[in-house]
Amino acid sequence: MKLNSIFQKMAIASAVVCAFFSCSEPKAEVENNSETTTKQVFPHKMPTEKPDIPMSAAMERMFNYPAPRVHDNELFSQFKYTRLQGFDYGEGNGTISRRDSSRPILVDGKYYIWYTKRHTNVPPIGWNRAAEATDEIPSTDWDLADIWYATSEDGFIWEEQGVAVARPPKPQPGWRSVATPDILVWEGKYYLYYQAFDEPSGLRGDWCPVSVSYADSPDGPWTNGGDAVIPFGEKGEWDQDATHDPQPIVYQGKIYLYYKAAYNKWPDVRDQYAVAHGLAIADDPLGPFDKHPLNPVLNSGHETTYFPFKEGVAALAIKDGNERETMQYAEDGINFEVAASLSLTPSAAAPYAPDAFTNTEYGRGVTWGLCHFINAGTPGKGYSIIARFDCDLSLDYDEPTFKKTGVWHRPEVYFAQGLGSLREHPEGR
Repeated sequence: MKLNSIFQKMAIASAVVCAFFSCSEPKAEVENNSETTTKQVFPHKMPTEKPDIPMSAAMERMFNYPAPRVHDNELFSQFKYTRLQGFDYGEGNGTISRRDSSRPILVDGKYYIWYTKRHTNVPPIGWNRAAEATDEIPSTDWDLADIWYATSEDGFIWEEQGVAVARPPKPQPGWRSVATPDILVWEGKYYLYYQAFDEPSGLRGDWCPVSVSYADSPDGPWTNGGDAVIPFGEKGEWDQDATHDPQPIVYQGKIYLYYKAAYNKWPDVRDQYAVAHGLAIADDPLGPFDKHPLNPVLNSGHETTYFPFKEGVAALAIKDGNERETMQYAEDGINFEVAASLSLTPSAAAPYAPDAFTNTEYGRGVTWGLCHFINAGTPGKGYSIIARFDCDLSLDYDEPTFKKTGVWHRPEVYFAQGLGSLREHPEGR
């Protein structure tokens, strides 16, 4: 009993002491203590702006995108594909190939495109056998090619018109192959930028600069306006060996010519390559072009895809790099940030961008374009086909289907990527 009495007295004393100190605390400190312990949880209703509450890095990052909800993101889209009509690929034996289309342009009610066309007696033998290539035997799908063009009234049915830029006589630049064109419209004239090969692709790599030809009409005739308009970088620089896939737009009153280069690759190491994109700027389509000091401006992607969007430039990065399969955006056309993650992206996408050459101050985006599939043939008979893609990357178009995030392929699509094909191609095609 005495022990219980002692515990009772101690409890009473403790309560008195606690009460004294509690009552003697300043009122303001109590309120501050109450504020710091208030639970702040991310709300159920999606905020339109970043809330002023503690958040994880993932949720903080979500508000750096054009919209926190992907369905509202103007730079997010799914892609739908359509086979084109009007192009003949012979018997599918690999001797006729079309790829790397330019962006379509609309002239007098007709769409025009330019593209790489190879029509050879035999299919390509492969870049790893480039030393065996001859004037009749191509090494790669874009070897021994010319630049052709076609027209369409609806973008689905095309009529091939013929050669636009043919290979010039040896030893002029491009005598081996001219490929991968894109178009610029500037002050009423038309300019084609393309790669000009002086050796079989794969011999050392794709060592080829960019040439340009111009015409008063999209139907030609085309006059050579210069070679190596985007010169290679100095020895040891990332673009020392090549300037590929030229794609021009008109931005801030100047010609912004984006291009690609593979580095850490040829000729010493052929399986550890990296790809980045550079920017060259000029006041005249024939140059001189000055490379931007911050090059490369895009660290991922393969064929270049750029178009004016709002005050800046949007870019589609595919295939290569840590930021592959993304739409990116740069308010200044230089410093790109990831704007959306994508799936089933078009290869060598060439979007129809009506304001690509208007020096617009507020780009409206794109809804369709052309792309290619490089594995249309069978092993030993490989060739490429040009196709159409549709999307919603436009401020003037609203198709909710393109904003859905679920795309379900049949199991066969996945099983085609089985272990049996693991080493069939160095790039996993």
